[in-house]
Amino acid sequence: MATADPSRGFMKDVKRIIIKVGTAVVSRQDGRLALGRVGALCEQVKELNSLGYEVIMVTSGAVGVGRQRLRYRKLVNSSFADLQKPQVELDGKACASVGQSGLMALYDMLFTQLDVSSSQLLVTDSDFENSKFRERLSETVESLLDLKVVPIFNENDAISTRKAPYEDSSGIFWDNDSLAGLLALELKADLLILLSDVDGLYSGPPSEPSSKIIHTYIKEKHHYEITFGDKSRVGRGGMTAKVKAAVLASNSGTPVVITSGFENQSILKVLQGAKIGTLFHKNASLWEPSKDVSAREMAVAARDCSRRLQNLSSEERKKILLDVADALEANEDLIRSENEADVAAAQDAGYEKPLVARLTIKSGKIASLAKSIRTLANMEDPINQILKKTEVADDLVLEKTSCPLGVLLIVFESRPDALVQIASLAIRSGNGLLLKGGKEAIRSNTILHKVITGAIPCNVGEKLIGLVTTRDEIADLLKLDDVIDLVIPRGSNKLVSQIKASTKIPVLGHADGICHVYIDKSADMDMAKRIVMDAKIDYPAACNAMETLLVHKDLLRTPDLDDILVALKTEGVDIYGGPIAHKALGFPKASSFHHEYSSMACTIEFVDDVQSAIDHIHCYGSAHTDCIITTDGKVAETFLQQVDSAAVFHNASTRFSDGARFGLGAEVGISTGRIHARGPVGVEGLLTTRWILRGRGQVVNGDKDVVYTHKSLPLQ
Repeated sequence: MATADPSRGFMKDVKRIIIKVGTAVVSRQDGRLALGRVGALCEQVKELNSLGYEVIMVTSGAVGVGRQRLRYRKLVNSSFADLQKPQVELDGKACASVGQSGLMALYDMLFTQLDVSSSQLLVTDSDFENSKFRERLSETVESLLDLKVVPIFNENDAISTRKAPYEDSSGIFWDNDSLAGLLALELKADLLILLSDVDGLYSGPPSEPSSKIIHTYIKEKHHYEITFGDKSRVGRGGMTAKVKAAVLASNSGTPVVITSGFENQSILKVLQGAKIGTLFHKNASLWEPSKDVSAREMAVAARDCSRRLQNLSSEERKKILLDVADALEANEDLIRSENEADVAAAQDAGYEKPLVARLTIKSGKIASLAKSIRTLANMEDPINQILKKTEVADDLVLEKTSCPLGVLLIVFESRPDALVQIASLAIRSGNGLLLKGGKEAIRSNTILHKVITGAIPCNVGEKLIGLVTTRDEIADLLKLDDVIDLVIPRGSNKLVSQIKASTKIPVLGHADGICHVYIDKSADMDMAKRIVMDAKIDYPAACNAMETLLVHKDLLRTPDLDDILVALKTEGVDIYGGPIAHKALGFPKASSFHHEYSSMACTIEFVDDVQSAIDHIHCYGSAHTDCIITTDGKVAETFLQQVDSAAVFHNASTRFSDGARFGLGAEVGISTGRIHARGPVGVEGLLTTRWILRGRGQVVNGDKDVVYTHKSLPLQ
């Protein structure tokens, strides 16, 4: 089931629906009927009927179907000489007359196959001038709906009194979109759905990259902002006609959704309250200053504050961080109290132990975070550093300097301590920040955000760091590729994948933390025991904890390896075996090597040599952190050089893969990608570069008077 949007909560009360099907939906590019699409539409109507909805349809397409048939008939009956003459456009009324029977025959056949009865009602503009007609029409439709029959309306273009019904926009209604709007009012529909060949109403032609879908139409905001493209390729009015009909119907009390007739199950998703298509509602301006607006305002405010932060001196930015560290320590009791409430609620809700572990702010954690922030504050200022200096020509000097990315959007699950680390890194790097934590940590995140922003001076502004409180705002923020510069998701594989698929903004992060420890045959086994135990049990829920233990085959059934396995079991670690370990040692068989336990569990498997270990890691790992334990220097170098992971260790626990432990002060996340930043991402990963050129009036002028030297200069 689709996730319901709060602004569409009224959908649960909808009973009578009018569905208008556009010509572009019922026909293919070549003008022939789109049988698959029409069939899928009829299946949705069948399901709605069975769920108790009253469904009325308004369909276009008759003229197009008739034109296709008459062109073929004319071709068959024409001589070669006739075909050489200029071809006269077919009469629209004749096309409508031929097409109506064919279109209705298709609907009748499809609905009959689905055990649904349908009926055809052809109307003209002049019919609605007669009050008796309107009264009888309502009575007829009520009778049909009582019998579970689907009424299918179409304008009777064949006998319309207009000279050219597909061009003339006068009268009570002027096309099937406006007919649908009129019927919504006449028949007291609860909802009108206008199916189109695009996802909804866009701010400009959908084909233009800058155009963005409008999920809720607000006349005061959107009326003068929208640029319409060409009309429908086959129909009469295109999006302009749909918007006009939608505005009229919604202002009269019938909500309208314009959405795609091409998307699977689109009608059902609309009725489930999903945020698809464009909603027109008479109260939209009251309950939508819209999330789209508030999301943009939040991002723009963060950008403006970040620019003021960049204008401060290095010492002033340092002081902000020191004040944040002091504020955290001063409010430790309050922070711990709010966190304990989150933990209790998570336990009552039955959350898994690894998530509760990540959620918990343990004793000493606030002091540790404050210490990391002070370390970060005392590091060299990362902004405006000259990275390269070049004399381009005489008295023309080019500098490559470091600068902030701009505005960061961080989406993270569970761990409230991540909020502190990310916020401190954003301040140090001069970036604006938008944060969205998991709902399970709402109280912890709220108090931490309040404490941190309270330490930011007024000349920068507390909106430097925005806290996003609902999931709906995330969807809107992910569209703001003109304001937000980088998205960093910290959480499950599902979270990261969803975000990557939902935005044009660059995404930095990792989906899994499947870390390996490989014990080579030459390993110091006492050292191996210390490393394995630490890598697994120091913090099992961390993304840098060991998930798979690889062991050289020569160590199978040796006392030293048995000692390590017994120690793991004694500490409560559940051990699962790969095919060899399962058969040799009797451990339960692992369901998959590509699995992140994030708990007191791990997989063990035996390999032939270091190359086999490397191949295994490349096949099943996540390019996060992998370790070899060996006293053989050559084997160690092979492993270090060939394992293609963000962090590769020799004789050290995978738990060292951490921004603070690397001396980065803190980390915004760990990236397993291969561009920009990789591994633990500290301040440097949140910076980009810009070029500054200092001259004395030089011009290019075809390079006639410029002597290029391109000489490297000292940075100082």
